[in-house]
Amino acid sequence: MVLAATLDSWLPFLIYGSLALIIPASMIVMSFVFAQRPARRVKARTIPFESGVSTGPPQQQRFTVSFYLTAMLFIVFDIEIVFLYPLAVILDQLAWFGLFEFLFFIGILVVAYVYVWRKGALDWQ
Repeated sequence: MVLAATLDSWLPFLIYGSLALIIPASMIVMSFVFAQRPARRVKARTIPFESGVSTGPPQQQRFTVSFYLTAMLFIVFDIEIVFLYPLAVILDQLAWFGLFEFLFFIGILVVAYVYVWRKGALDWQ
């Protein structure tokens, strides 16, 4: 009796897990089964090709510090915006306190955004 109740509660997870293993494995197997292998190897087919331009050997490319600064600022603001979702979910339960907390958090984000903007960190050069 207990085993049946346990199996009933775990059955959706077992189905989902088995599908998560079977689908990618079947895709890999089918790619080998239905692969079209050319009768002869042509050099043009083995060279990387993208949008009509041959890539050639990889070139060393240096990025400026402003690129990394912009990327880090995006990540910081993006992560902080993620914290708004849980607050928005329970905002009606928190009533006025939640509204003021929400506005305070948005205010901190706006002050940080204005500071970064005034410092010129968002100007692309």
